Amino acid sequence: MRTPQARACSLLLDEAAWQLGEYFAGARMAFDLPLDLQGTPFQRQAWLALAEIPYGETVSYAEQAVRLGRPSAVRAVGAANGRNPVPIVLPCHRVVGSDGSLTGFGGGLDVKRALLDHEAGRPALFVG
Repeated sequence: MRTPQARACSLLLDEAAWQLGEYFAGARMAFDLPLDLQGTPFQRQAWLALAEIPYGETVSYAEQAVRLGRPSAVRAVGAANGRNPVPIVLPCHRVVGSDGSLTGFGGGLDVKRALLDHEAGRPALFVG
């Protein structure tokens, strides 16, 4: 017999899987999941700011730092994004270099490019 906590966890995972399925089917642009983010206050602030980047758009690390009120914290933003525990739900793939180049993504730049292509409506090849 599963505990109430295990049932709740299972329901949450089912909901996350459902929302990810909708995202990859092109039917979802933002996620609505309860998050219990474990990190420093700056990391949590940086991660939550990722959810404010509109679907299909990108911002630079410098722009994200400015949005956080810390314009000189570009490297800290990059480091925080690199530790993002839910990288599609909080879309760090939407953060790019100041020149628009694809930089830094835990899943690899090919995956970052595929996610951005997916959001732009271009065919995306997801490799696993």
